[in-house]
Amino acid sequence: MPLLEFLLDERAEREDIQFRIVGSGANMGPEQVAEVAPKILDFKPHFTIVVSPNATVPGPGKAREILANAGMPTIVISDGPTKKITKDLEAAGFGYIVIEADAMIGARREFLDPIEMAIFNADIAKVLSVVGVYSVLAREIDRVIVSVKRGEKPYLPRLVVNKDVAVEAANFQNPYAKAKAIAAHEMSRRVADLTAEGCFMVKEWERYVPLVAAAHEMMRAAAKLADEARELEKGLDSVYRAPHHPDGTVMSKRRLLEKPAKP
Repeated sequence: MPLLEFLLDERAEREDIQFRIVGSGANMGPEQVAEVAPKILDFKPHFTIVVSPNATVPGPGKAREILANAGMPTIVISDGPTKKITKDLEAAGFGYIVIEADAMIGARREFLDPIEMAIFNADIAKVLSVVGVYSVLAREIDRVIVSVKRGEKPYLPRLVVNKDVAVEAANFQNPYAKAKAIAAHEMSRRVADLTAEGCFMVKEWERYVPLVAAAHEMMRAAAKLADEARELEKGLDSVYRAPHHPDGTVMSKRRLLEKPAKP
């Protein structure tokens, strides 16, 4: 989720928060995580967020272990497979946001190169943006920030972002736009079925290459549907916008030619 900090400070002008980011790199192994995760504690944060695909694997688990041992309030943001460990996360005191539509990429060497990787991620970012997933992320993390600013124990969300949660947060006015967004969300969610089959179940390369290619075509179609949903809202001059004020207040507006208002 490389856009996370920008969802919370889209113009880089907020005066109430600062972000610090450390990363393990694409490998995301326990050794890399053990090297970098303690560094985030050097900044003495009020809370931390662990963002990764498939939080059930050892690397993200190592990050959680390090942060839990330090007594750090922590939120896990991850994709569908993480639903299998939500009860464990709750028992350990973690917050979580599980994003069902954040589908795994078609990671087969015969198919995936740097350009295909970038195109897939551009498509999925458009889907997650338009259908409301990013709106949920911004809303929930802003709630954490507000709780800290009030001097309270940090609010830790525990939420699975399905189509209903996402599309409600997108605030569509056009029912056809909403329908297209639901379709885009569900197509993106089901991309993972094909990529999982192509990456982990099918062994013959002549069979798994068409499967992962089909998954990427499905993601491309989902991105086109998301784009159509956005354009329908533009046609009604009803795109919902929620910019941040420099003091962190979330403002809102509907019409293109109007000023955003504080609540």
